[in-house]
Amino acid sequence: MLPKPTMEIAMNLMRLTTICLLACTAAVHADNRKLAEVLTAQPAETQTRYYFRHPAETLSWLGIEPGMTVMEALPGGGWYSKILLDYLGPDGHLVGVDYNQSMFPKFGFVSAERIKAKETWAADWTADAQSWGGAESASISAFTFGTMPDSFHGKADAVLLVRALHNLARFRADGYLDTALKDSVAALKPGGILGVVQHEAREDKDDAWASGPRGYLKKSFVIEQMQAAGLEYVGSNNINQNPADQPGADDMVWRLPPSLSTSREDPELRVQMQSIGESNRMTLKFRKPK
Repeated sequence: MLPKPTMEIAMNLMRLTTICLLACTAAVHADNRKLAEVLTAQPAETQTRYYFRHPAETLSWLGIEPGMTVMEALPGGGWYSKILLDYLGPDGHLVGVDYNQSMFPKFGFVSAERIKAKETWAADWTADAQSWGGAESASISAFTFGTMPDSFHGKADAVLLVRALHNLARFRADGYLDTALKDSVAALKPGGILGVVQHEAREDKDDAWASGPRGYLKKSFVIEQMQAAGLEYVGSNNINQNPADQPGADDMVWRLPPSLSTSREDPELRVQMQSIGESNRMTLKFRKPK
């Protein structure tokens, strides 16, 4: 049995998720029936995150459409991938892209076994992702940053960097951010879109604090890096902002849901973090010049 405050938060989140799902469905239904159908068909565990992640509004605003070729950075267990596979449909193509294998030892906590397993990540992830879709889902491929095949140059309609930039920025001195952005720009067709959803640090935060290790980056930094890579800044949207997320000097983004890394042995702190919700996130759109 959950403690009463935790139960109340869980119930409230379920109510908010239901409200959000109905609103999201209504928002896209008139113009995008397929996206609405895909979102309502996702498992309950996925739908509980809609209140914070706004996939309907995010994908619609970024201009993601069925039939596109979309490159998704750091797809992991496929929260967005499973939506995209069904939404892009049989004429679409989803490309998963992970960090380069050489980056993982730099974290200091990744096991040797996991680092070794990253050698075959592209094949392994593709095989896993094949089981996520159905007969009408998009085709799938994968690679890691720094190993993009030449044949993929100029093939992507869109690149999605969803909560993927902070670690690239963290190890920026080793060239990982530059390599990832170079690959992303090269992958895009002329006029293609690069979308960013990233934990956002307030602009008054110290630059070192907002350099990636705590999960947060400044919007000004992200825009600067994208423009330096040759992309045009189209604009920003507040759909994924959460004003309740006000991190202190010692805070990391992983204190919040869904990680709750600092409150696993502290129920009261856990309730406090759950009441904040997921992180404050910038949502930015860039375009490759034609």
